[in-house]
Amino acid sequence: MPASDSNNRDLNGKVALVTGAAKRLGRAIALHLAEEGADLIVHYHRSPADAREVVTQITSLGRRAICLPADLAKKSDIDKLFADTKKEFGRLDILVNNASNFLHADFPSTTEEIWDAALDVNLKAPFFCSQAAAPLLKRSDGVIINLSDVAGFLGWTGYIPHSVSKAGVSMLTRVLAKTLAPEIRVNAIAPGTISMSGDPPDLAADFIKRAPLQRTGTTEDVTSAISFLINSPFITGEVLVLDGGRTL
Repeated sequence: MPASDSNNRDLNGKVALVTGAAKRLGRAIALHLAEEGADLIVHYHRSPADAREVVTQITSLGRRAICLPADLAKKSDIDKLFADTKKEFGRLDILVNNASNFLHADFPSTTEEIWDAALDVNLKAPFFCSQAAAPLLKRSDGVIINLSDVAGFLGWTGYIPHSVSKAGVSMLTRVLAKTLAPEIRVNAIAPGTISMSGDPPDLAADFIKRAPLQRTGTTEDVTSAISFLINSPFITGEVLVLDGGRTL
């Protein structure tokens, strides 16, 4: 449900860009930021209809929103995404590097194509998105939030390139926090399994068996953590593990 108007002021006048915002977790993040008062750039790659749906939902909340396409494996597309953001909004306050893939690949089955696809989207893209966004974010003392993953800590042998890419996101967060301070704060969230419609039930069952809190995460768990990091001006360079104790 949309937040009430009395609670819809924290991000009033702010502009946020969420990568991979047409579906799943990115969609939930974009809608949450709009409910908190932000205007949105909804990035998508291959889901234009879904992206337009998100824009419609955001504008129904009284916020401004546009959807912009980009293949985040290509730096030229990333540069155009942020040039268009500057042209359309003239500012940027929040960048959420959410777009990711989740490619199954164990040691024997990892190909060069799988490796490059995982590292390009999951690690290279957040770096170049941050680089392209930095001039705008510096003007507004902005915030970058990266989406990492507990795979970056646990090292899933069935998802080797994915695990390596997400471990890289955690270090990227720390390096960017030092590089871009004091104007820009950079933090990350490393979720465990987040239950979403259409996910295989065995994935949740395995996570629940291993997590002390005996449940999977929800999109609300993630969006609450994002709001916390946006509104915590003395936190930078941190990776907030959001996993119900799974990594203990």
